[in-house]
Amino acid sequence: MADLRSSADDDTLPAPQQLHHERTSSLTADDPKPSQLESEAAGAEVGSDGKRSGEAQDNRPSEQGPSATAPVMDEQAKPAVDPTVAKHVSEVMASELGIPTLLNRLKQSVASAKEFALFLKKRSILEDDHAQSLRKLCRLTQDNSRRPEHRQGTFSRSYDEMVFIHDRMAENGSQFAASLHQMHEDLLELVANGERGRKMWKTNGLAAEHKVADLEQVMRKSKAKYDSLAEEYDRARTGEARQGGKVLGAFKAHKSAAQQEEDLHRKVQTADQTYQSHVQTLQNEKAHLEKSARPEAVKALHELISETDSAVTLQMQKFAAFNEKLLLGNGLIVSPFQNQGAEGAGQPRSLRQAVAAIDNEKDTNDYVSSHHSKIQPYTEVKYERNPILSPPVSSVSQPPSQSTHMHQMAGQTSGPLDMPANQPFSTGSRSSTGNFGSMGGTMPPQGSSSGPPQSGLPDPTRPYGQTHGRSFSQGNMLSQPVPPQQQQQFSVRNSTQPASQFRNNTMSSQGPPQLGALSFQGSQSSPQSSTPPPGSQFSGDKDPRSGGPVSGPGYGGAPPPAYAATPRNMPASSKPVFGVSLSRLYERDGLAVPMVVYQCIQAVDMYGLAVEGIYRQSGSLNHINKLKGMFDAESSNPALDFRNPENFYHDVNGVTGLLKQFFRDLPDPLFTLEHHDAFVNAAKHEDDIVRRDSLHAIINALPDPNYATLRATTLHLHRIMDKSHINRMNSHNLAVIFGPTLMGSDPSTAIADAGWQIKVIDTILQNTYQIFDED
Repeated sequence: MADLRSSADDDTLPAPQQLHHERTSSLTADDPKPSQLESEAAGAEVGSDGKRSGEAQDNRPSEQGPSATAPVMDEQAKPAVDPTVAKHVSEVMASELGIPTLLNRLKQSVASAKEFALFLKKRSILEDDHAQSLRKLCRLTQDNSRRPEHRQGTFSRSYDEMVFIHDRMAENGSQFAASLHQMHEDLLELVANGERGRKMWKTNGLAAEHKVADLEQVMRKSKAKYDSLAEEYDRARTGEARQGGKVLGAFKAHKSAAQQEEDLHRKVQTADQTYQSHVQTLQNEKAHLEKSARPEAVKALHELISETDSAVTLQMQKFAAFNEKLLLGNGLIVSPFQNQGAEGAGQPRSLRQAVAAIDNEKDTNDYVSSHHSKIQPYTEVKYERNPILSPPVSSVSQPPSQSTHMHQMAGQTSGPLDMPANQPFSTGSRSSTGNFGSMGGTMPPQGSSSGPPQSGLPDPTRPYGQTHGRSFSQGNMLSQPVPPQQQQQFSVRNSTQPASQFRNNTMSSQGPPQLGALSFQGSQSSPQSSTPPPGSQFSGDKDPRSGGPVSGPGYGGAPPPAYAATPRNMPASSKPVFGVSLSRLYERDGLAVPMVVYQCIQAVDMYGLAVEGIYRQSGSLNHINKLKGMFDAESSNPALDFRNPENFYHDVNGVTGLLKQFFRDLPDPLFTLEHHDAFVNAAKHEDDIVRRDSLHAIINALPDPNYATLRATTLHLHRIMDKSHINRMNSHNLAVIFGPTLMGSDPSTAIADAGWQIKVIDTILQNTYQIFDED
């Protein structure tokens, strides 16, 4: 079913402040405006119509960013505050209950923020655990699905797409968990700020209240004393004091009534002055409290409450938006928008489309047909009587002429196979341009070197199967022509190569090019004949029984099974590959690109371009050592044809490890020690063009085997870069891996040169088609 949804809906997701008004208004309808409550705390009067006279917008910048002011857009839609409620709020805030009430309200806001932060933390942990478990499950499933006992073909591709979709969902869940964790951290910071402000204003605000209360208590005591002395003075003046208690009169018997009255009058005046001063002090402190200290504390506490409540509300809105984003993102991963026309050609398929692409019949037919080459030739069942019982019948015996002819054919076809591997063919050997050419191709006549090497079925997808030459960047002032002696360094080589192991048509169309076939080799050609003479093993001998080509080892028929040669029955390493210089390998094998490099690149191109972390993940060390031993024993073994994943144990990471091991074991690195300092100095150029042209000039000066191998490797790594959106391996990641591998490392300068080695490889990969000719 076609998905006709617009692709523009997938570009952006709604931000928290862009949520529907009805939801935001319902979440924040009970939040009073800070400016209104501040005016109320300052004593603003409430009119008969219920609107405040000091109402104004708060233009202070929000600490929560632009999203914190989103509810302000809906203030006009909020219902008006009840005038009675507003009057009660104003009176409570102006009284001595204002500060304690707001402190309790702030305590509630802080407790709610703590609880929501704890919820976000636990939800984040759950989502992260789910994402990590899903990612591990995807990795385990992907590894298991690539084992030989599992189905391949369309089912394997659809299964990989399904696992990749779940991996993307796990990544989406990880981002959601990280967002929740960040919200948890923000709320904890908000809670700490609220508790700190509450503690400070509890101390400062209540201190002024307590001071006024203490002064009021002192004033009451002084008034009581003042009233008591005044009453006693009144009694002394009227003579009632003498009729009082005897004890008091006994102690004051020596004073006259006039003296006692005078003393009491003096005490009353002193108490009156003290009482009056206490009243004045209380009035001053109470006025300061009501006009300055209390409104300031009320305003600060209200701001803290508003800030805490607004922040919690905003975080809840963000939480809702992140939930929508998570579900929408997972939905778009499972069923992405599909663009119509050419724009939607490279888009990933939906899960439904991937599953619908499974063709069970095709998978079964492909698997069964892959075993066609293993069918044994049909032999007619004949009854043969034992000669002891009766003499053989003459009609059944083979004619002598036919027997003689068969012996001659056997002798003719087996002769070249017994030739030593290091002995050049005298009449039937191929030139350096045709060792891996097609059997059906037309070979150029001997001595003709002007045309390119011809092949029966050229493959445009071969990484380095065509002729190419060294080029120079346009406008390069740093590029110098390659010296003539460097051009002719490997021009004339022994091109002898035993071709008996790679003589089938499939392999011959994709073999690595001979160094003599490259255009930068000059005009010299191999001294050996390019055209095989009649009767040699390259002339396509016919089967006398059927008239077709003879099948078997060394002929153009089906190759032997991949398991024919195992490390157990291999001979001792007579032609080692690992630890041998590229020039020595070329002189011995006649291959511009070593066979191990060619096979590894071929395997990764076929099975590893979509593997996440290719060349970064390690393969099985046991597999790497087995393959290394097989290449050292005989690099042209059919069991080392990596087009069949069984030959490298279905371990493409083991193939990448084998390739890196080959480059690390080279006595002289691929970039050569001679040019190492020049490469490092060229990488230090700030200008990208100058750096590229400098590296281009040095690359052109490399020896021919190094240049050909570097070209093949660079084009291969560039193909991996093209799939970086799948395998996560961009030019920098590849440069980090191949920098010390291709350039080598000197322990004395390894740390200083590491960064420049990465810069060299990164620049070469980013300018691949400016430095090397594209196939």
